[in-house]
Amino acid sequence: MKAKKIGEQVDIKSPFPLFPQVLLLVFAEDLECIPGFQQKVFHIEQPSEFTEDQPILNLVFDDCKGNDKLNFEVSNPDFKVEPNGSLVALKNITEAGRALFIHARSAQAEDMAEVLIVGGKDHHGSLKEIFKIEDGSLGIRRQKRAIVATPILIPENQRPPFPRAVGRVIDSDGTEGSKFRLSGKGVDQEPKGAFKINENTGEISVTRSLDREAIPTYQLQVEITDVSGKSIEGPVLLDIIVIDQNDNRPIFREGPYVGHVMEGSPTGSTVMHMMAFDADDPGTDNALLRYNILKQTPDKPSPNMFFIDPEKGDIVTVVSPALLDRETMENPKYELIIEAKDMAGLDVGLTGTATATIVIDDKNDHPPEFTKKEFQATVKEGVTGVIVNLSVEDRDDPATGAWRAVYTIINGNPGQSFEIHTNPKTNEGMLSVVKPLDYEISAFHTLLIKVENEDPLVPDIAYGPSSTATVQITVLDVNEGPVFHPDPMTVTKQENIPIGSVVLTVSATDPDTLQHQTIRYSVYKDLAGWLEINPTNGTIFTTAVLDRESPYVHNNVYTALFQAIDSGNPPATGTGTLQITLEDVNDNAPAIYPTLAKVCDDAKDLKVVVLGASDKDLHPNTDPFKFELSKQSGPDKVWKITKINNTHAQVSLLQNLKKANYNIPILVTDSGKPPLTNNTELKVQVCSCKKSKMDCSAADALHISMILILLFSLFSLFCKFS
Repeated sequence: MKAKKIGEQVDIKSPFPLFPQVLLLVFAEDLECIPGFQQKVFHIEQPSEFTEDQPILNLVFDDCKGNDKLNFEVSNPDFKVEPNGSLVALKNITEAGRALFIHARSAQAEDMAEVLIVGGKDHHGSLKEIFKIEDGSLGIRRQKRAIVATPILIPENQRPPFPRAVGRVIDSDGTEGSKFRLSGKGVDQEPKGAFKINENTGEISVTRSLDREAIPTYQLQVEITDVSGKSIEGPVLLDIIVIDQNDNRPIFREGPYVGHVMEGSPTGSTVMHMMAFDADDPGTDNALLRYNILKQTPDKPSPNMFFIDPEKGDIVTVVSPALLDRETMENPKYELIIEAKDMAGLDVGLTGTATATIVIDDKNDHPPEFTKKEFQATVKEGVTGVIVNLSVEDRDDPATGAWRAVYTIINGNPGQSFEIHTNPKTNEGMLSVVKPLDYEISAFHTLLIKVENEDPLVPDIAYGPSSTATVQITVLDVNEGPVFHPDPMTVTKQENIPIGSVVLTVSATDPDTLQHQTIRYSVYKDLAGWLEINPTNGTIFTTAVLDRESPYVHNNVYTALFQAIDSGNPPATGTGTLQITLEDVNDNAPAIYPTLAKVCDDAKDLKVVVLGASDKDLHPNTDPFKFELSKQSGPDKVWKITKINNTHAQVSLLQNLKKANYNIPILVTDSGKPPLTNNTELKVQVCSCKKSKMDCSAADALHISMILILLFSLFSLFCKFS
C-alpha cells in the first residue's frame, strides 16, 4: 500500500471512490513551505489483517526547519509511526476501527493527520465526528477567491513559549501593499487575543494554551485589505480545531453509591451500576473508560465476593449462594473501592475512584424459637397487667420483619382473660391478664402460645416445635372485699317520711366462699346526714327528714354509699351505692317576685307591676297560682290585682296617689292538696316624675290604710286556726 505525493490523487487499492466530504490539501509546487503534514487525509482499504511490522503507508511531516525532535503519536496504541514516517502495526490486528489519527510534534511545529479505513467498523469516529466539524470543513474550500485558508489543528494544553506559529493563510494573488486581517471569536471577540496573524506573511499564531473542554473549535474570518485598511478580498472562514489531550480524570458524580443484594442470591446477581464521567473527547480513548475493583472490605468469606463489568460498570455477585449468608458474615455490609481508568484501561490512562457500599439484605430464613419449652407465671386473683415475658431467639436482621415476632395464644384462653403483645425493643412476648382471675373459680391456667415473624418464611423453611411454648399460670388467693347485689341499689320514697322509717335492707356477699367470713355494714358517704344502717343485717333507716328540695338531691335522686367489711386478716371492704328517688309532697308555699315597684304620681297608665310566682315543689303542687289582695273598703280602695296566666298577675292603681311608699299585702296560693298560701308585702314607691326623670328620694312617710292592716291581720289569724 502506498500513498501518492502531494498534488496527486490518493488511491490505495480501493474499489470505493473518495468520500466527497474529505478534501485533500493540494498546493502548488511553487508555494513556500507550510509546516505540518504534507498530506493530512489518507484512504486505505480494510485488509483481512494488519500484519505486524508491515508498512501500511508513509507519512511526510515537515516543520520547514529540519524536523528537530520529531515525535509521532497514534490514536490506536496497536500502531506506531517509524522515524522514517512508515505507519506499521505492532501486532497482527483484524479490526482497527474506521479511522486512525496521527499526531506529529517537533521543536518547531505540530500537526494532525487522519487515516480513513474504508470498510472498517465504527471505533472512535472520524476526525470530523471527533472534533464536531461540519462536512467540508477539512481541506481547502473550493472558492474563486485568492485566499487559501486551510483548517488548523492545535493540541490543547501546549506549553510555553508563546506566541507559537500554528499555520499560515496564503494570498495567491499577492497584491502589492495588501495586508492580512483576522477577526472573530478568539481574536477581537471573547476570549480575545487567543490568535493573531502576521499582516504581511499571513502566519497564524496562538498566544496561549487552549482548553478543548472549554472551546473545541474556533471559526475565524480572514480578509485582505489595502494600505488604507479597506477590505479587498474576503472574508474567508478559517477553522481552528483544538485537539483533545488526556487531561481530565474520570470522576464519579452520582454518589453516594449504595447497592443491596438479598442473601442467598444466585451467582451473577446484579447488585448496582457504577458510572463515571470524563470531560475529554468522548470520541477518543481519552474518555473511553474501564472499571475495576481495587479493594473489598471486609475480605471474608471471600476476597472476591463481587465483580464489576469493565465496560458497563455493573457490579454482580461471583460467589455461591451459600457464601452469601448474612447470618454467617462478619459484617453484612461491604465497601468496594471502584476505579475508573480512561484510555480504555491502559497503564497510561488517568484514574478516578469512588466507594461503593453493598448491603447484604436479610431474608426470613430463620424462624423464631422460644428459649424454653415451658414458662411459669404467678398472679394474684383480681389483678391485671403483664405477668411474664416470653423470650425468643431469631438469627435474622433485627431491623426487619424477618426478625420481629408475632405471638398468638392458640389454646387455654376461652374467656379471653389473657392477651400477648410484642415488646418492640426486646422482641419478647408480654403475656398479660386483661380480665381479673378468680381463685375460687380456677387456681391454675395452662396456655399454649406460638410465635411467628411479621414476614413470611422463605419457601424451603418452616416453623418447627421450638416455635411453640407452654405457659403454666398459678392464681394466688387474696382476701377479696364483699360485693353488694345489686349495685347500685335503688328505692323510691316520699319526702318528709317520719324519722326512723326503713328505707331498704341491703345484702353483700363474700367472694371468698372457702373462708366462711362474717360481714358488717357501715355508712361510707351520706352528705345530708339522713341515713343509718344496722351493722349486722344491713337495714337502712332515716335519721332525719328527707327533703326533695335539698341541694344534695339531684334530679329527685339522693345518693349514698355504704361499706361491707369482712372478718379477714387484714379485713377487706366492698362499697355499694344506694339511690333513693324522692316523691314530691306539697311542703313549699309559693313566693312572688318582684317585691318592689315604682310608679309616677301623675302616671296616665295606672298599671304598676306584673307579679310572678314560683314554687320549689313539682306539679301538681305548683301552678296555677291564685293571686289576691286583702279586702279594701271606703276611700282606701285604690288597688287592684288581675290574673294574667297561671303564673303571673297584674297589680294596678285605681287612681293616682300622692308621693309616698305603700306596702300592699299580696296572697298567693298553689294548687297542692292541701294548698299552701304565702303572704308577701309588695312595696310600691309613688315618685314625682319631671322631664323623664323619676325622683323617689323625698317620698312621704309610709302611708297605709289602717282598715287594710286590720283586715290583713284578721285574715292571717283565720288561716292559722283553720
